[in-house]
Formats: sequence, structure tokens, C-alpha cells
Amino acid sequence: MPETAPQAPVTSDTLGLPAASSAAAPGALTSLQVLRQLDSGPRGLAEAEAERRLARYGENVLPAWRPVSRPRRFLRSLRDPFTAVLLFLGLVSVSVGAWGSGSVILSLVAVSCLLRSSGEHRADRSAAALRELVTTTATVLRRPEAHGPPVTRDIPVGELVPGDVIRLGPGDVVPADVRLLRASGLRVHQAAVTGESAPVSKYSLDSPDATDLGTFAQPHMCYQGSSVAYGSATAVVVATGARTRLASAYGRIERRRESAFDKAVHGISWTLIRFMLLTPPLVLMAGAALHGRGLETLPFAVAVAVGLTPEMLPVVVTTALARGASRLADAHKVIVKRLPALHDLGAVDVLCLDKTGTLTQDRPVVVHALNAHGHDDPEVLHWAAVNAWWTLQLADLPTPDALDEAILSQADDDELLAYDGVAALPFDPVRRLATAVVRHPGRLGTHTLVVKGSVENVLERCALDDTDRQRLLALAAREADTGARLLAVALAGRPARRRDYTPADERGLTFRGFVVLSDALAPTAAGALDDLACRGVAVKILTGDHPGAAARVCRDLGVEPGEVLTADHIDRLTDTELAEAARRTTVFARCAPEHKARIVTTLRADGHTTGFLGDGANDLPAMHAADVGICPQGAVDVVRETADVVLAEKDLAAIDHAITAGRHSSANIATYLRITLSSNLGNVIAMLAAALLLPFLPMLPAQVLVQNLCFDAAQLAFAHERPAPAALRRPTRLRPHGFLRFITGFGLLNAIADLSTFAVLILTTTTGAEGQDAFHAGWFTENLLTQALVMLLLRSARRSAGRRAPDPVRYAAAALALTGIVLPLSPIGPILAMAPLPPAYYVLLAIILTLYAATLAVAASRYDRHHSDSARP
Repeated sequence: MPETAPQAPVTSDTLGLPAASSAAAPGALTSLQVLRQLDSGPRGLAEAEAERRLARYGENVLPAWRPVSRPRRFLRSLRDPFTAVLLFLGLVSVSVGAWGSGSVILSLVAVSCLLRSSGEHRADRSAAALRELVTTTATVLRRPEAHGPPVTRDIPVGELVPGDVIRLGPGDVVPADVRLLRASGLRVHQAAVTGESAPVSKYSLDSPDATDLGTFAQPHMCYQGSSVAYGSATAVVVATGARTRLASAYGRIERRRESAFDKAVHGISWTLIRFMLLTPPLVLMAGAALHGRGLETLPFAVAVAVGLTPEMLPVVVTTALARGASRLADAHKVIVKRLPALHDLGAVDVLCLDKTGTLTQDRPVVVHALNAHGHDDPEVLHWAAVNAWWTLQLADLPTPDALDEAILSQADDDELLAYDGVAALPFDPVRRLATAVVRHPGRLGTHTLVVKGSVENVLERCALDDTDRQRLLALAAREADTGARLLAVALAGRPARRRDYTPADERGLTFRGFVVLSDALAPTAAGALDDLACRGVAVKILTGDHPGAAARVCRDLGVEPGEVLTADHIDRLTDTELAEAARRTTVFARCAPEHKARIVTTLRADGHTTGFLGDGANDLPAMHAADVGICPQGAVDVVRETADVVLAEKDLAAIDHAITAGRHSSANIATYLRITLSSNLGNVIAMLAAALLLPFLPMLPAQVLVQNLCFDAAQLAFAHERPAPAALRRPTRLRPHGFLRFITGFGLLNAIADLSTFAVLILTTTTGAEGQDAFHAGWFTENLLTQALVMLLLRSARRSAGRRAPDPVRYAAAALALTGIVLPLSPIGPILAMAPLPPAYYVLLAIILTLYAATLAVAASRYDRHHSDSARP
């Protein structure tokens, strides 16, 4: 994963400007004071001065991300505990003269590191390609000569400097932190920095109010990462690059905590590592005490330790995760940047997300229109559409805003064109309403004022007594409590006149009704929520929106929201109380970034594996607190670089596919670990017992090496396994304690089969060197046959054995069993000091294997039944 450059604290000194022009100060100064502090003016900077400032302050880019080189990424792969231990054992093998064993182990280490580093490099390269899709230019006023007139031109965003005067229009991304000098009907989407779903009004203030409204609530300030939804503005840049609010929020992010995958693998690894480090000394001491052996048993002791090690774990894990990540990228355009994050996705049992853009489509839709008595009235929607259409036409607005567009989508075009437009007073953030003046062709001499806007502002201009006004406000409040947004509509007739209409004419209106709007639901959201619930994933909605709006969306999607917790309530809870509340709460509303991060941290502390889907800078703390951070392609740069998983679209269905792929890979890894560790533990126990009881080594180091190579090669099939559907219906998490119980129980069964084979070998083979070679051959054959049985009977997909699809595990087990039988009888047998076995041995071995297979099947069935019962919610 890319690394971030260290962040210096953001101060006025680092900006190189007087203290008043720091990131927080411009909001408290007048426009003239800001321009003076920045040594700029309404005509912008001279080109020469802009170049000097660019050299002084640096490019207007987010904190640099240093790409990790291939050699460094390769070396970082050695941090994996098993990989490090394999490297250590390989070096020990070489040092004691076991060149074959050491070479094989070191080759496995190299292959594992190469696979992991290559997969992560490809993921980073794919994610970096998404950066090309973001806006890269800004419209700026620059003077070619110091005393010449300004020229408007587009320049790369990276070349903006403090003091530049820029122009913003609909669809523009705010390229830096700016102070508004002039604005016309400006509304800005701040979802990227605050999470607000609706655009907020912005306007210039010459003398800002001293009241502390909060950083992002200041109407005369716009921040990098926001985008213009409506209107236009001229603004002066006050902060760029690492000094913007977006960059400073990123600079405060703590290093990611250890993920669920890291914890699980480390827990299993260190338990086995301790046992492995004890094994060689035990073998050496036992050999010296009981049989008078010296350091000549060291290669065998190292071979026993290697036998316990799942040598192929790094290769199988990396291959399984890389295949899953590749399938996701090809089929669903989901990029997994950090391979272990795919396992974390499979283990996720709580998914936290904002409703905006995930459950909804970032656009409103009309629910219905109500008259003054609260009854449905299509005439109200008709007049709202007349206002929206003629305001758009007569005020020369480039595009309708989102609310007007929703209203116009429900209108009849012929009815709108039946009127003649006379004048329009467009929306502004002070009046909070818009007025269209129209003339009906059949009513000469009369103009109709159609007014639409916020409920309070329209009602105060209507001819109503206090009782009616309070009744209508109460009606609006009831609708708003359900999460809806309301626009009030009023009319007034005026004698036709030629002079211009002004806001003073917006008096004595006749109230007509309310247009009720809500967020449009994402088309795949309901189905994806059902699929996630079926997979045992609980969805928690963490939003900055109104509690009623979030609850309404849940109900519309068929999810019962229950009690909604707000930020004020969360602040009054202790961590223990919040953990208890989080278990039963689906919706958390009015959440600031710190609330989201605290909720995610609490869920993790409560034992859950969490995923967080976000796209704005305000989501960064929560993304880092989660086990896996997810973002859509359209997220702000810093979020996209930080995320573990990047979606082509902000679609819950894509997350469901990613979780399924994660469980697929995790199930294969878990199956490999269970089978390998239980089989290896049984063999090691048997080897230690034989080393103590037999006057000769039960297996030579070269034979142990060949046996391990055969089993390792067969185990690669687990990376290509297709798990049973049941394995995909619940979170797949590697739990160290559960694994240790499994491998201990089934390892002892394996050891019993091995020890039974020892008894058979002692009965059927002779003494002397030839008898020792036959003993080695017999145990070699039995080991590979029992391992083949374990591969078939303990795999997660054994119940789907009737499928006609190719089964790589079956083929691998069959090849392993055939190798175990044929190799001692082949010309290679004598080279490995193995002799042919008597026919009686094979008969007795078949009986042992039959009993072992029956016992293994019964034990596996009981384990599965118990595991399924305990996994039910």
C-alpha cells in the first residue's frame, strides 16, 4: 500500500503569510482585509508574482504519496511471521548441510514474496489509473503584466497559489480553500468534506458575523473537495496544497490498526512458531539421552520442525487472495489494493456506510403535493413546475437545481408552455425563495406571481392569520419529521405592468400547498441489503443527515430503523454504553467524523469485523478505524488512496460481490490451514514418538523433504477450490482458538493412524538395514495416503462432490496417493533408501486406512454440525 509523506503542522508560518490569512482566519475578516493580507486584488495576481508564489509554496496537490518500489515491496513481504520463520529454517538447513531442504524452503519464500508483491503492485497501479479521471483545471484571473488588464484562462489545478482569483460555475470542483468575493445563487455540495447530502447555500459577506458557526457552516467560505451544484461565484484562494482543510484532516489520520486478517494469522503463527522452536531441542535431547546420538540428528530435527510448518501458507494465501482480487477486478470492476483486505471483506459482519449515494442516488424525487388541508393536490405540483420552468428560462440560469429538476420531471411540458413568461426573481440565500411572473393567454391585463421556496419564508409572505400560519407550520413539521424535504408554493394576482418586479412584490400571497420530496433510492440498494442480511452482515448507517431522513430511507428499503441515535446522544454515552447501544441500533444521525470513527472503533472492540464505505474527507477517520476501508471511484483523491478496496461505482451490490469473493478466498485458506496443520501436527507427534522408541530414525531427512514437497504441491489445489455454498453464507474469520482445537483433535487422530502403522511395520518388516529401508518406505506410503484422505474428507466442499465441474482437490489427492504407492517401488525408491514392502503390509494398511477414514468422516460430521449450530445468530 502506498505510504504518505510526513505532514508538517499547518500554521501561518508554513503558509508564508501573515497570521490573519491562515486557514481559519479568512472567515473572520472582511473581503478587503483578506485581499490585503494575501497581497492580491479583485483583478488577480500578475503572472510573475504567481510563479514566485508557486516556487515558494509548492504545487496545489494533496500530500504526496510515494510509490513503493518493487524491491522494497518484496522485502516487506518478509514481515509475514510464517515467511520469516521459513526463511530462518531455510538458512538453518543450509548451515547444517541440508542443501536440498534449504534450497526448497528458500525457493518457497521467494515465490511467496514475489506473488504478494506483484499482486499489490498491480492493485496500486490500477488504483493510480483512477486519478486520471478527476478534474485537473481551474478558471483563474491572471494579469500578463503587473499593471495590465486581467485575462481569464484555465490553468492546471496544481498551479494555483494563495491570492489567485478564480471563477466557479455549475459542475466545477472547488480546487482549493477559497473566500467568496461575489456569488450569484451559489449552492455547493459539501458531501466530500462534511457528508451533507443536500447542497448548501453560499454567498459573499463583506463583514462576517462574529458568531461561531463552525468551519464548514461559514457561508462565505468554500473548501477544497466541494463542488458547485448551482450558481456562480468569484473567489480568492486562501490556502492550497497541504494547508487546505482537506489535507489537514488527512494529516491527522492515525496509522491503520492491525486488521482481522493480521490478528488471526499472527495468532495462529506465533502459537505454531513457539512449538516449532521447541521441537529441534527436544529431538536432540531425546536422541542424546536415549540413544546416544549427537549433532548428526540435527538435520532430522530441523526436518521435523519444517514438517510442522505449513510451508505453502504464504503461497496458498497469496494465490487465493490474488485470484479472488483478479476475479473481482475483471467481473465487477472492484479493485483490491491490499490483498489481506479481501479476507477482511469475507470476515465482515458489520458494514457501516452513509446513506447518501449508497442507499440513495444523490438526487431528490417528488413524493406528493399537499394542499393547505394536507390532502393530495396535483395543482400544487403544477404551479411549482411553472415556477421552476420560467425561472430557469427568464433568469438565464444554466441548469435547474436538483429540486427544480425533480419537479420538472413530473410536469407536463404542454401545460408549462401554455403560459407566457414575464419576469423572474431567481432564488437567493437571503430570501430563500424564487418567483416567476407569468401571463395566461386567456387573461389579458393580469399577471400571476408564482412563488416557491422554504416553508417559513413563503408563509411569512402569505396573507394568513397566526392560527393558520401555525397550523401550516405544524403540518410541514410532521412531514419533515419523516425525513422529507418541503417546498412551499404560493400565488398572487397582479395587474399587468411594464416596470420590473422586485422582492417587494412578494407580499400578500395566497398559500397553495407543499411539494414533498425525498431522496431517490438506489435501484440496487434493497436487493443488496437483503443479500447482505442473508450473508450475516449487519448494516449500520452513519450519516450527517436529519434522523427522519435516514429513518425514512430505511423504511422505504424495507429495513426497520428502530431507535435512531443522534450525535448529541452519542456524546453522552460511555464506551460501554455505546457498545450496548450499537448492538441494537441501525441508524446513527447527525454524525461528525469523530462520531463515525468512535462508533466503528466501538464495534471492533465488541468483537465485530467492520467495513466502512465512505467517499469524503470526513470519512477518513472511520475508514482507518475499520478493518477494511471501501470507497467508490468518485471519492476524493485522499480517500481513494487510503482505501483498501475501490469500487467502480458506489453500489451496495458491488460490495456484496466483494464480500462473497472474500469469503471464497478465506474459505479456501481456512480449509488449507485446517488440513495442513492437523496433518502436520499428527506427523510430528508420530515422528517424535518414533524417535524416542526406535533405535533408528523413523524417516531420513531426504525422505521428509520429498514427502513435504509432494504434500505441498498437492496443497496448491486449495487455492483453486470452489467452497460449498454454506461456507459463503456466513462471515469467514480465522479464529486462532478454534483452529487450535481443530488441529489438535484431528492431529491426534492422524498420529494414532501413524502409530498403528508403526506397529504393522514392526510386525511385517525384518530387522537390519533392509528392514529400516522397508520401514521408511511403509511410513512414507502411509503418510501420503492419509494426507490424501484428509484432503478429501476435511475439505469444505466435500458435500458438493456430485458436481460435474473439474475438481482440482480430487485430482491432487489422487496424484498424491498414487505417488505414495508408486514412488517406493520405482527406481527412485532405492536412491531415497526405501525398499519394497511385503504384500501383508498393504492388506493391514488398507484396514488401518479404512478405520481411519470412517473415524475421520464421523468426527468431521460432528464438527460441522457443532460449528453450524454455534454460527447461527
